[in-house]
Amino acid sequence: QEELVESGGGLVQPGGSLTLSCAARGSAFSDSSMGWYRQAPGEQREFVASIRSSGPADYEAFAKGRFTISKDDDKKMMFLEMTDLKPEDTAVYFCYLDELDYGDYISDDTSWGRGIQVTVSS
Repeated sequence: QEELVESGGGLVQPGGSLTLSCAARGSAFSDSSMGWYRQAPGEQREFVASIRSSGPADYEAFAKGRFTISKDDDKKMMFLEMTDLKPEDTAVYFCYLDELDYGDYISDDTSWGRGIQVTVSS
């Protein structure tokens, strides 16, 4: 089980940018996939983006072209750069880590952060 700590959330105006960070405190970071899900009030959790240990990234349609996922193996941190933010991006964003390293794959063994609020509003 990895301890994951998100940071960087907050309030931004439509069209603005925000970068989320996720720090991994355990030992599995370098061999694992990581990514982000989000959940808006009253809605199901939905996939945002993922990155495999070797680097390939995947994005949900709403994120493609606007969001960029990246990681720093030395610092054991993963990032989500979000641009051109829209009100519908408002949600709690959850960082995850999965040691099977299949990218967007999650399971009961996936580690999760506690979530961080992103609010896009004028």
